[in-house]
Formats: sequence, structure tokens, C-alpha cells
Amino acid sequence: MLQTVAAFDRLGEENAFAVLARATALAAQGKDVINLGIGQPDFKTPGHIVEAAIKALRDGHHGYTPATGLLATREAVARRTLTTTGVEVSPETVMIMPGGKPTMYAAIVMFGEPGAEIMYPDPGFPIYRSMIEFTGATPVPVPIREENGFAFSADETLALITDRTRLIILNSPANPTGGVTPRSEIDKLVKGLEEHPDVAILSDEIYDVMTYDGERHTSLLQYPEVRDRLIVLNGWSKTWAMTGWRMGWSIWPNGEKSANLYDKVRKLAVNCWSCVNAPSQFAGIAAIDGPQDDVETMMKAFDRRRKVVVEGLNDLPGVSCITPKGAFYAFPNVSATGWKAKKLASALLDETGVALIGGPDFGILGEGYIRLSYANSEENILRALERMKAFLERTRNHSGEA
Repeated sequence: MLQTVAAFDRLGEENAFAVLARATALAAQGKDVINLGIGQPDFKTPGHIVEAAIKALRDGHHGYTPATGLLATREAVARRTLTTTGVEVSPETVMIMPGGKPTMYAAIVMFGEPGAEIMYPDPGFPIYRSMIEFTGATPVPVPIREENGFAFSADETLALITDRTRLIILNSPANPTGGVTPRSEIDKLVKGLEEHPDVAILSDEIYDVMTYDGERHTSLLQYPEVRDRLIVLNGWSKTWAMTGWRMGWSIWPNGEKSANLYDKVRKLAVNCWSCVNAPSQFAGIAAIDGPQDDVETMMKAFDRRRKVVVEGLNDLPGVSCITPKGAFYAFPNVSATGWKAKKLASALLDETGVALIGGPDFGILGEGYIRLSYANSEENILRALERMKAFLERTRNHSGEA
């Protein structure tokens, strides 16, 4: 029998893809499936971005690119960062990545090893914990609570730091909850981190422009006091509906004071993926520098859907939902339905054709919640809510154990 490295047995998964596969299989069997599970905009990539990639191919950009990314692409990211955060960053700190997950992977493997602790949000993106466990480090969940509007608590986060803490992962606007952490809480966290100068930070800001109701995203880049230990994750997938392009970027500290993290991730790229494909990088430049009308149209649609979703969820028996302030997810509380969250999500898919994700797939504190993505049409959302209501009314006395 083949013997594999034990670390691979510790790898988890992102169950949204398992639900997607199940939903796709049911649809292939003729079932009418409404997928509110996958975190993917239902809009097409704007045309000028697609044309930029086609032009790059026709112009002969078919070869390798630098491991860190084309200089022009890194310069575009620096321009965009200045526009959105007011902070100047050097292109020599920008790393173009094949998606967002490689940044998580790189940061976590740099700091994770047996004996180390890495803190991550719970409920949160499941790959955080999976990769922490892969490295042999101890995952330390930072509670993300409904009563805080699904924002992290600075006091609670700081209280979890020990002399073994190597990295803290933050995410705002957040997946799966749609929570946005206010600047006052981030101020308090950064102030408290002054007492822990050896703890690095990975700030996942992939949903940075996706905020509502006058909320504004606060980037950790706006705090120079932590810049020499800060890694920022961002990318093209959500903002420009480019999930399948596999295009991300990250901003790293550079220099000896920051343990040369940027050069370390460059070497990791050379070893793992060599570089990001050329035509996609030209598309990325067009996305950043081109018209943003399609982004604004998409965000207005998400805002309308968000309101429909919150109203509809709060009309369901046993369900309550606070209003998400960011991203394109709602995280309703279903504890009063009598169902365990994952069993409810599974039953809704099998019996009604509505695909959702059970809260425990996002962490131990996800029980009692489900995630609903409103990156689908308003018509489909309304149809899904009708099916969910009929199902919950029919199973009102369900014990939750089946």
C-alpha cells in the first residue's frame, strides 16, 4: 500500500464546491436547481477585460512572465491601492498570484509549523483552518459573533494571543457572514498588537469594495505601524466577476526587518507555479484601469438582492437574519427551525432544489446558521425563498436529528 505524507490527511476542503457538484448532478438529472451556495458573481466579466486578454494573445504574449507578475500589472495594482486606500505601495511589494488561495497558502506555510499557533476567524473561509492544520500548527479560532454584527472583537482577538502565536488572519468584509468590522475596532486591534511585535497579520480584503449602507472598508494598509508584518490578500475574482480567470494579488512587506517575506514568496512561486499566465495579466490591467460602470451596476444589483434576501429570510418560520454590510452573503440564524444546519442545507437541496451551505462548513461556531449567496438573479432568489418557506412550514415540527 502506498504511504503518503501525513500532512495530506489533515487537508480539509471547501464544501461549496461539493455542493456545487451535487447541485450540478441534480440539474443534469432534470431537477430544477437554484444555486445560492457558490460565492461567484452571476455577471459575466466585462467585455473590455475579455478583449484585453484576446488582444494580448493576438499580440503574441504567449510566454512566461516574471514570478512576481508583469511590472505593468503590479503597477496597476499599486495605482488601484492608492485609489482605494490612500496608501502608496511600491510595485516591488506586489505579487501577482493565480487566485486568492495561493496567498493564503504562502502566508500560512511561512508561519505554520508544529508548536506554532495561527489565529483565524470562525465562522470563516474554510481554507484558513485547512491550511493551518496542514502545516502542523495549532488553529486558534477567533469567534465571529452575530451580536457583534459579525465583526471581530479586538479585545477577544487580543486575548487569544500567546507566546506561540505566529500569524493572525483577518477578513473584512467577511465570508461567510457579510460582516464588516468598523474602523474603531481595527484601531483597537492595531493598538493592542503593539505589545506583540512578532505576530504577523494576513488581511483578506478580497471583498474590499463590496460594502453597503454607507459602510467603508478599512484596509490594514492604512496602519503604518504594522506595515512591516502585514500581508494583504486581494484580487480580481469578485469585483470584476473574474472567478475563473484565477487572478489574485497580494501586498507583502519587503526588506530585512520583515524577514524578506516578499523574496520568500517569490521563491515559492518559482517552485510551485512559476508565474501567472500573460493574457490574464493584461486583462487584469484593463480591469483596474478601464471603466468601472459594470462594477457599479453589479453592486447596485447586489444591494437590491440583499434587501430582498433579508426581508425574505426573516419571513421564514424559525429563521432570523441580520442585514449583512458587505460581500454578497447572508448568514441567517436557523437554530429555531429544529434542524441542524448542515442537515437543513442538504434537505433543502435534495427536496426543494435550493443549494445552500451549512454553517459548520465555515467553522465550529457556524452551527445554527446557513450561508446564502445572493450572487444570483432576484427572480431565482425569490423562487428559492418560496421553496424554503414551503419546506420549513411543512417540517415545522422536525426534530433536527434526522
